[in-house]
Amino acid sequence: MKKTIVIGCDHAGFKMKNFLIEKLREEGYTVEDKGTYSEESVDAGEFAVKVCEDVAANLDTKYGILICGTGIGMSMMANKVAGIRASLVSDLFSAQMTRAHNNANVLCMGARIIAEAMAWEFTKVWLSTEHLGGKYAKRVQAMMDYEQNRK
Repeated sequence: MKKTIVIGCDHAGFKMKNFLIEKLREEGYTVEDKGTYSEESVDAGEFAVKVCEDVAANLDTKYGILICGTGIGMSMMANKVAGIRASLVSDLFSAQMTRAHNNANVLCMGARIIAEAMAWEFTKVWLSTEHLGGKYAKRVQAMMDYEQNRK
């Protein structure tokens, strides 16, 4: 069963978000669009939180995708939400490894850094890569333990 994709962006990522929504739906994914809904300037953090709080509350059934100009602001804010492992990617190898090794549950990309076609390629690789488990599961658990215990 495919996970639901929760997607959000700021104004810079608006066009790419709409492109990815169309592609994801063509591939049979259920997509929940958390905004923004225009190219009017907005604070990226607001949309990162909307997406990531939803994903964090539904870890077994949802993944997130966030897009802003560089992907940096989105990834930084996303990782403030407990339970989220967001990764900024700009190449295919990183898209694969962030799932295989780090079990990332949110993919972040920069619309001013990569073309829409490449964003789709990264998304396909990211969604099709399974977490390897084993020693990598221990490393992911160490991240989550630190997050839980630092409060």
